[in-house]
Amino acid sequence: MIIGSGPSGYTAAIYTARADLKPVLYTGLIIGGQLTKTSDVENYPGYPDGIMGPQMMEGFHKQAARMGTDLRIGFVSEVDFSQSPYKVTIDEKKVVLADSVIIATGATPKWLGLESEEQYAGHGVSACATCDGYFFKGEDVAIVGAGDTAAEEALHLSKLCRKVYMLVRKSTFRASKTMVHRVENTPNIEVKFNVEVKEILGDGLKVNSLQLFNNITLEESKLDVTGIFLAIGHRPNTEVFKTWIDTDEVGYIQTKDCTTKTNVPGVFCCGDAQDARYRQAVTAAGSGCMAALDCERYLSAMEHGAIE
Repeated sequence: MIIGSGPSGYTAAIYTARADLKPVLYTGLIIGGQLTKTSDVENYPGYPDGIMGPQMMEGFHKQAARMGTDLRIGFVSEVDFSQSPYKVTIDEKKVVLADSVIIATGATPKWLGLESEEQYAGHGVSACATCDGYFFKGEDVAIVGAGDTAAEEALHLSKLCRKVYMLVRKSTFRASKTMVHRVENTPNIEVKFNVEVKEILGDGLKVNSLQLFNNITLEESKLDVTGIFLAIGHRPNTEVFKTWIDTDEVGYIQTKDCTTKTNVPGVFCCGDAQDARYRQAVTAAGSGCMAALDCERYLSAMEHGAIE
């Protein structure tokens, strides 16, 4: 069984289906994962003119189906990994047994909680500067966050954009001293401390400014930007597995020795559910391939009575 339908889950499905392992894939609540909420994708190899995120994931879905994957709509509400075959409960009512499980449930970006955030998602609001920074070349943008990820993304944007405003809610960074030093020595990055985004403003089609609130002076101000990038963290979609699977303090599943193996034999993890560093469609797809190959070897060893 494969749990999740982003690039990692569909890639795992394609490889396991071609290996004649008869994979069953449950899509989760969002069929296609985060990319279905992304407009233009220009950094995935093989698409010289770019492609729309939903269109790309539709292609993944069709390819997995053509290879023979049993694609099912449903979310996993409970698992029991105490013994093989493993029990997976779907939609809180149906129990499915699986000799092996590939977890590809991804991670969800943390948002500010503004209605305008949803309105302009993909049209000026992004949670990935590496993915979308190119679309704001030569423009003024803002990035929200104070940690190493925010600093890294601000530096990435500084090479593309005319001006980068780094908006920090508190009076200090959470980033390492090295990253702070790099940010402070980049001429086109301006850091604004004690600032919160009160509203994202636009013309109905795209962002043109932000309404800011200074939590020390209690003053409001307007910042003219065409894009806002959120770097306030991600939440891995792994809560249902925590009783059985080792995770880090945030919830990312821990895999072993540069493989996709978890602490439970026959249970593998790929994509953003175990990747706190890269979080790209292409790296997720690559790890989906790895999980499929690890799974195939495990099932082959099981068949021949050679499980370690």
